[in-house]
Amino acid sequence: MTREKQIKNIFPREEDIHSNYRLKETIIQDRYLINGEIRSWKGKMLDVFSPICINNKSQSQQKLIGKYPLMTSTEALEVLNSAVNAYDRGAGEWPMMTVEQRIEHMYTFVAEMKKKRTEVVTLLMWEIGKSLKDSEKEFDRTVKYIIDTIDELKNLDRDSSKFKIEEGIIAQIRRSPLGVVLCMGPYNYPLNETFATLIPALIMGNTIIFKPPRYGVLLHNPLMEAFQKCFPKGVVNTVYGSGKDVITPIMKSGKIDVFAFIGTSKAADAIKSLHPQPHRLRTILGLEAKNPAIILPDADLDLTINETVLGALSYNGQRCTALKMIFVHQNIAESFLKKFNEKIASLSVGMPWSKDVQITPLPEKDKPEYLSNLVEDAKKNGAKVINELGGTINETFFYPAVLYPVNSKMKVYHEEQFGPVIPILSYKDISEPLQYILESNYGQQVSIFGTNTENIAKLIDPLINQLSRVNINSQCQRGPDTFPFNGRKDSAQGTLSVFDALRVFSIRTIVATKENNQNKEIVTEIVKERMSNFLSRDYIF
Repeated sequence: MTREKQIKNIFPREEDIHSNYRLKETIIQDRYLINGEIRSWKGKMLDVFSPICINNKSQSQQKLIGKYPLMTSTEALEVLNSAVNAYDRGAGEWPMMTVEQRIEHMYTFVAEMKKKRTEVVTLLMWEIGKSLKDSEKEFDRTVKYIIDTIDELKNLDRDSSKFKIEEGIIAQIRRSPLGVVLCMGPYNYPLNETFATLIPALIMGNTIIFKPPRYGVLLHNPLMEAFQKCFPKGVVNTVYGSGKDVITPIMKSGKIDVFAFIGTSKAADAIKSLHPQPHRLRTILGLEAKNPAIILPDADLDLTINETVLGALSYNGQRCTALKMIFVHQNIAESFLKKFNEKIASLSVGMPWSKDVQITPLPEKDKPEYLSNLVEDAKKNGAKVINELGGTINETFFYPAVLYPVNSKMKVYHEEQFGPVIPILSYKDISEPLQYILESNYGQQVSIFGTNTENIAKLIDPLINQLSRVNINSQCQRGPDTFPFNGRKDSAQGTLSVFDALRVFSIRTIVATKENNQNKEIVTEIVKERMSNFLSRDYIF
């Protein structure tokens, strides 16, 4: 079958979907978690349509896969009060627990979560169009992230169990929770990146309100009982609905202590501005990026093609770490473009469960139109779509469009496209891509491709002071989760990794006393009799 026919006939009939991947029923999520209770919802609900269309008599239509609550400010404030009461200004059951006790709760949650793998993976495919392979990877990576977080907390706890004596002062320094945390994750990694903030915030003793992303709500539904079962009441709470109706009153209350958000800077700024006491609000933000690839004239083309195509089109380019601008040296531009287009033409297109599929439908309703507008704007300003069928649309499906040559007059030169549009431009002097990076509003990562050690070395130092990660002969990426993940400029605020996340969701606190016999006896007795969870020599092996 030709590629054109594949795109035209990309959507299946209901009966052609394998029973392993077929949704058995529409998911009516008429419930939410509050104060340890899974409460029924009787109000308005929002329909959830899959990016997967069903072919019915030669007409394709997005499949209705579920509904979720459109809560109001009344319920939102009830959810907030649940989290506030559970924290109880640091005197609640959860923040007062020992580290060991909180870890035991987390182990129980992991065991319950694993039981829901098939349900969550299936919903990742249907709700956001992520391939089966990547959906399984997201689930498994999230489980591993939780285990790694637990192990890192054990290390942190062991280090904190030591007493320090400096300048006649005896002290113990440990980390304490911050309060109530509002977690909002992105649709492209609705499980993993939501949990990348929720889990460390939770295990450090904070109480949580989490709002799933608009695309990626239903997949959290199977985990609701696990949250209810594994944590004390009010420690984990869920809220659903429009940001205006539920997030606005929560932030305006001034009762949120930490705001963890992964999305756009525009949305983050709007939400932060609602807090009446911004100096008391700690923010951890993962925002936009416009990560470039710089392809040097001596690059290994086969390796470079594989990495740049994967970097630009993994999950259809819907990643903040995707390669969103490619600079190729003019001496190799022609051969690079030829091989690049050949590689794209070889990619498999289809449904998320199709074997080895790489290009799938897009979850955002208006995204194909937005991407098409970017392409048309680029064409008006001198670019061409240089790959066959590039930019072809079929309902929610958008076939990757390679634009060349791109220039600064085009929207795609400046905007984060967050989808399968790939802008490429050639350069004569290395100062051109370097100037682009210097002037960019974003500063997350860059990929350098080349074989000349000296040339690569000359780029590292100036780039590392503009960006947070320089990748050599490999695509931009977040992992491993033990590495720091952050950004400069408008790309992030705060650092996330297994190590860093535990620290950003907590604060170093100290119990101290002057070094004399009486104080030594007091401290010794408290520790020996285990009168305090904080002032203690206990630690976990």
